[in-house]
Amino acid sequence: MSNIDMTSVNAIRILAADAVQKAKSGHPGLPLGSAAMAYELWAKHMNHNPKNPKWVNRDRFVLSAGHGSTLLYSLLHLFGYGLTVDDLANFRQDGSLTPGHPEYGHTVGVEATTGPLGAGMAMAVGMAMAETHLAATFNKENFPIVDHYTYVLGGDGCLMEGISSEAFSLAGTLGLSKLIVFYDSNKISIEGSTDLAFTEDVQKRLAAFGFQIIIVENGNDLVEIGKAIETAKADKTRPSFITVKTQIGFGCPAKQGKASAHGEPLGEDNVKALKENLKWEKLDPFYVPDAVYANYKELAKQGAQAEDQWNTLFAAYCAKYPDCKTLWDTFHNDVDARKLLNNEAFWAYENKPQATRNLSGIAINKLKDIMPNLFGGSADLAPSTKTHMDGISDFSKENYIGRNLHFGVRELAMAGIANGITLHGGLKTYIATFFVFSDYIKPMARLAALMGIPVTYVLTHDSIGVGEDGPTHEPIEQLAMLRAMPNFNVFRPADATETAAGWYLAMTSKHTPTALVLTRQNLPQLAGSSKEALKGAYVIAEAAKEVPDAILIASGSEVELAVNAKIELAKDNIDVRVVSMPCMDLFEEQTDAYKESILPRAVKARVAVEAAIDFGWGKYVGIDGATVTMKGFGASAPAGILFDKFGFTTQNVVETMKKVYLLATDTDQ
Repeated sequence: MSNIDMTSVNAIRILAADAVQKAKSGHPGLPLGSAAMAYELWAKHMNHNPKNPKWVNRDRFVLSAGHGSTLLYSLLHLFGYGLTVDDLANFRQDGSLTPGHPEYGHTVGVEATTGPLGAGMAMAVGMAMAETHLAATFNKENFPIVDHYTYVLGGDGCLMEGISSEAFSLAGTLGLSKLIVFYDSNKISIEGSTDLAFTEDVQKRLAAFGFQIIIVENGNDLVEIGKAIETAKADKTRPSFITVKTQIGFGCPAKQGKASAHGEPLGEDNVKALKENLKWEKLDPFYVPDAVYANYKELAKQGAQAEDQWNTLFAAYCAKYPDCKTLWDTFHNDVDARKLLNNEAFWAYENKPQATRNLSGIAINKLKDIMPNLFGGSADLAPSTKTHMDGISDFSKENYIGRNLHFGVRELAMAGIANGITLHGGLKTYIATFFVFSDYIKPMARLAALMGIPVTYVLTHDSIGVGEDGPTHEPIEQLAMLRAMPNFNVFRPADATETAAGWYLAMTSKHTPTALVLTRQNLPQLAGSSKEALKGAYVIAEAAKEVPDAILIASGSEVELAVNAKIELAKDNIDVRVVSMPCMDLFEEQTDAYKESILPRAVKARVAVEAAIDFGWGKYVGIDGATVTMKGFGASAPAGILFDKFGFTTQNVVETMKKVYLLATDTDQ
């Protein structure tokens, strides 16, 4: 290690320790221990250009151990990504560019929002999958225009979380050789030594998954780390797992190797001792020598040169393969929303009863030709979720050009991988499972919502209509769970037109994930169904009067039930408007005038009908209204029997509305 390299590594440590100390909050241990491997990677092996952080062929770096965010912020500052010393000094403060955990879209140079341990591992797998597919699609002989690596750094916690095993098992199966994992092995967790709860041979586990295993014995030896990275790159058939043995809190005499270095400031005296131990020339907070800044500036130029070379290559590629350039633009631009909205073939359907999962499958197979970058699949459930793209090959180790993804029974990792595919850019992805298993995907869906990336979730078998599989497979509270999440559209369509609307929403969304919640059982095509579903709620069956006597609100399979109840209630001179509400989230985005036109305040008699728990419906039915919903878990029996058993019948909806209407009219008098 040269003197300037050693000083540059220590600059990362000093800035990280000072930021945590200034905030009086944070995790200094990982940045102190991992600084050398991060420097060696970013300085000597990783293609990245601080002047253009979105360069499409840059190497990706994900800090899965997001609690060590000051490691990443120090790198971004030193390499010139725009983070200032003031930004570092405002670590964890309101409105700063240096939040407690890295946030995608908030801080330039952050490739993914991380914090939940292991999540970054799954997202890195998704990025590597995207790279391999795009390379297979676009690269030509002598024109490797898609040619970059995905690096991810995590620690013991990331390896303990099950999501990493799920994701790495798939990565090994797929032979993602452009994926390189750094394991910061310091044998310390919050509670103490990892021997308390984590004694497995991690290397043997990853070898069993199909990874090349590399061990760096000294986490401060830049030469050894560099050789490990080059060995990883040399393997063209396997992803690589580099174990780097480090000491948490390295350089701080009182904290080095101790659990107390993990998640609390070192303390002013210990920060001073750290600087003295590292022979830092000044004790001033956030001081970095000019020679170090100059070194990083020179290193950053290498990235700019790499992009310049790529730009030249890409220009020649476009000239030689103009059709490929046109396809490239299609992949990297948003779908034409107006064109899709007016595409008659996309919105066309057969007028016969069909399950919305089947209708969704039809939509997917229309979209696959409209959007050649549609890239998706399910957690071993494509025949049931109807998410297979017909006539399209499968993505596999032998065929990276395939677009049908097989995630295996790995819902949590699947959702994290979908985040990574979307973050990478160039592809529009969807994933699928049974709705009840949204419990497994929810943590990664939450990250998608937080990052503002438009992942699509196809969630079928949406109610007690699952039937014989019983309560373990019958979603009850999941609609409420997902609806509670900010920046997340939950769309439960009632028929073909609404299903197409849901897919239109998902494919044109730029910053919001979409869950399409779909039936197993057949539903009729409804006469009043329209593209107005894109407003979240609309009148699907109007009352005879300008101001109706009552309003029935429903989603999905229960809209038909509400329409049938309207007919029966008319016989008792109760004039009912039926509102289909496929997406509460979209409805809340509409103007107050529109919402009033659909649900006028003057109409107090309201009943919501949905085969799920009633949580969330109170704001629409009001204190005088009622719900026909589930009160507990389901049961194992044919679907028709269950709908009768739990009160989802025309008669029960009619009787419920009559009670509400009578109470409302009595109150008016």
